[in-house]
Amino acid sequence: MRIGARGRSVAILVGLLLVAITPLVALPAVRCEVFGIGCPKPVRAAHADPARTRERQPISPIEAATGGAYVALGDSYSSGLGAEATAADHNPLARCQRTSKAYFHQVAKAYPFKATAFWACSGATTRTVQTGKSGEPSQLSRIDGNTTLITISVGGNDVGFSKILAGCVVKLPWSRSCSEQGGDVAQRMAELRTTLPDLYRKIAERAPKARLIVMGYPRAFSETDGAGGDNISVADQQWLNARHRELNELIRQTVAEADQRVAATGGAGSVEFVDAYSAFAGHEVGSPDPYMNGLAVSVSQLAAEPRSFHPTVRGHEALARLFTDQIRKGPGRPLNQFY
Repeated sequence: MRIGARGRSVAILVGLLLVAITPLVALPAVRCEVFGIGCPKPVRAAHADPARTRERQPISPIEAATGGAYVALGDSYSSGLGAEATAADHNPLARCQRTSKAYFHQVAKAYPFKATAFWACSGATTRTVQTGKSGEPSQLSRIDGNTTLITISVGGNDVGFSKILAGCVVKLPWSRSCSEQGGDVAQRMAELRTTLPDLYRKIAERAPKARLIVMGYPRAFSETDGAGGDNISVADQQWLNARHRELNELIRQTVAEADQRVAATGGAGSVEFVDAYSAFAGHEVGSPDPYMNGLAVSVSQLAAEPRSFHPTVRGHEALARLFTDQIRKGPGRPLNQFY
């Protein structure tokens, strides 16, 4: 068959078109887009981890506190001096004076901690919490990365409240009146303003996941009634209460600043304050049902006995309720701990 000039022209044009589109047709994307063939099948994720796709949820304050060990540190207001109930509580060889009715025991039973330990020591200061006291090692050495709750009361001995009370209550010829001690108290408060933050920082370094709950000190006296015959005037009681309030405010401020630093750096723990200043309201020294021991004088030493002006068994029950409530409430901000 003979192909005319027109036919040859058409054949040449078709050939050129085939040459032009053949490379494009060979491309998978073109075949899929133009002809609907050769399209790749969607790839399904193999072994997808639901936990990775789910948004992380913060754990609750109670879960954060009970995930590991609870350790009680601090001074005589935590060791339980003044809340003696058994013969062992009066053991003169137990120089840290830890007693069976200290608030620690009720807190330890209130929640399902993995472990508990009681290392508060009477007379402890911000320094001896770190260095050790009464033949015992540093209280800081008792905590570590597995500690998730720490309770502590500390600062009263730094300020010298036992000596202040002696000056107010045991009015011997060599003692000064309450108000004349104000200058010394202010100086020791200023020093505590430096030592407390340093202690909180060191605790956080040793126990980075722990909720550190710091207790303020309950006032011992009524603002209006005398202390049941103790050698102290209402004016002196009010002066002492004011010093307790100043100490508590100092502790509150250092706690808030320490917790802000933890939160700002993404730390897993917290630093929290328990306000115990009015915990014994209506149950002060000299009341019908006191939560605080009154003055007990050692005749042989002409000095106040150590248990003077320390919480009673009922007082420690009241303090325990403050701690258990705080454990439940948490620091008032999200903790950087997640499921």
